[in-house]
Amino acid sequence: MSHVVLKDKPKEPLTSFTVCLKYYTDLTRPHVLFSYATRKHDNAILLFKDKPNVYSLYVNNQKVTFTTEGNQSIKSAGEHICMSWESATGLVGFWLDGKPFPRKGLKKGDSIDAEASILLGQEQDSFGGGFDVNQSFVGEIEDVYMFGRVLSPRAVRAVNVNDALSIYLMAWSALSFEISSYVSMEISLVLLDM
Repeated sequence: MSHVVLKDKPKEPLTSFTVCLKYYTDLTRPHVLFSYATRKHDNAILLFKDKPNVYSLYVNNQKVTFTTEGNQSIKSAGEHICMSWESATGLVGFWLDGKPFPRKGLKKGDSIDAEASILLGQEQDSFGGGFDVNQSFVGEIEDVYMFGRVLSPRAVRAVNVNDALSIYLMAWSALSFEISSYVSMEISLVLLDM
């Protein structure tokens, strides 16, 4: 099955993170955007879109869900999301196109192993595999960033408008990856408003 394997990995266990990305799709069925599996947890970090207006974040196989206003229509400019988690408080943050949603709690005091298989476009039911075609992503993903900390609201807004931030675990401009099956690297069709 088609997917992108990200080669960049944390050097030590994570006690907080923020993952941000922009994507374009016309899917209305459930699909995965970002999958970070460890040997102990297939959904150590999973950004999942359950429905057009429902997003889930899994941390070590437990999830919280965020529902956006109404039934979201497909946006021609795509959507930019950021999801964060912090072990000390258990707080999960979710931003859609730079807009924050109320935080929720999950897995307070836990940590996420550094040895990971990180994929775009497929959900892993086992370390590096176990794909389900009914959860696969079809569309375009870009501007993928992972930080080993919870970003401030100002930093999330900066990432949302493509301002460069330093001290990241993964950055789109320097991403090390491997393509599997039918994946194409193309220039984005969407121009950002300047």
